[in-house]
Amino acid sequence: MRGPLPLAVAFLAGMFMIVSFFSPHPAVEKASGDFLNWVSIVSGFSILLGVVSIAQNNLAKVKRRQKEWPYAVVLLVALAVMLAGGVLEGTDSGTVYDALFQNVQAPMMTTMFSMLAFFIASAAYRAFRARTLQATLLLGTAVIVMLGRIPVGQAIYDGLPDLANWIMAVPNTAVQRGIIIGAALGGAATALRIVLGLERTYMGRG
Repeated sequence: MRGPLPLAVAFLAGMFMIVSFFSPHPAVEKASGDFLNWVSIVSGFSILLGVVSIAQNNLAKVKRRQKEWPYAVVLLVALAVMLAGGVLEGTDSGTVYDALFQNVQAPMMTTMFSMLAFFIASAAYRAFRARTLQATLLLGTAVIVMLGRIPVGQAIYDGLPDLANWIMAVPNTAVQRGIIIGAALGGAATALRIVLGLERTYMGRG
């Protein structure tokens, strides 16, 4: 569906949400709440479509015997078992779904996060090389913050923990607020482009 109907729906829905944000009328607030509930329901169906898409792609990979296709078989089997367990028994404690989640999914997630620590350390080593003035300042700040979080830093200098806390509370917070403001402006600009029909990638158009 790539005609004017999706553009009209996006425009009307966007304008209604903008008006409801500034309108205190109870009927408008109720309609806005119902609309947000519909968005949650549609989002749930989109997750289901994502699962179906993953299953289709991995089935095609298994049929064509593409590279690393045995991993696709494991994914499909796990997906089928988790889905069947959740539908037949539910997700309460003691069910097959809960046992698989606690004994398989949770350890895999822990392993992945533990591996991310090494990747972050490797990226920090590459980023903190003092080749420029900015990199030198970043390196010095990182050393101060890391030393301020451990007892060795306090043993070196008593004021190091306070300095580390000040860096996290003042300069770091200022940078975070700048990033959040930039992301909010980018999101508002993208939403406005969608409402006005300038952004049409959600319709399958470039």
